[in-house]
Amino acid sequence: MSEPPQRILYWDASAILSVLFTDKHTDAALAWSRRPDAHLLSSLAWAEVQAVIARMVRQAEITTESAESAQKTLAAGPWRQVHTAPAWDLVRPLAARWPLRGADLWHLALAKTLQAELPEIGLLTFDERLRAASATEGLAVDLAQA
Repeated sequence: MSEPPQRILYWDASAILSVLFTDKHTDAALAWSRRPDAHLLSSLAWAEVQAVIARMVRQAEITTESAESAQKTLAAGPWRQVHTAPAWDLVRPLAARWPLRGADLWHLALAKTLQAELPEIGLLTFDERLRAASATEGLAVDLAQA
């Protein structure tokens, strides 16, 4: 059986965190991380993940050792760093269309910005509102296809 065609996947923090910590989306996130796709990680998603890991340590939800393990998994993961920002002219219309939090709006706008040159890009998220917005914006990732 041949490999499925390669995609470009832009990961938001919810998807990355599901790789690092066990939750109801972990199986799907791990399956997506093993695909022969190009996996993109923005500085915002990386910062959000760092904030969550640090908060979990401060609140004694995880040990320092677990945090270090998560950091190693993050560093060894399939993600390629994206050094760009959303196109400014996309943010306002997307904000008007979708009831998203600021960071989620930023992720959607960045994925749309990248889509201009990478039409095969999809936004991998487990956030329901962001997933609905990304589907309508042509960035849908069918989570069942992992």
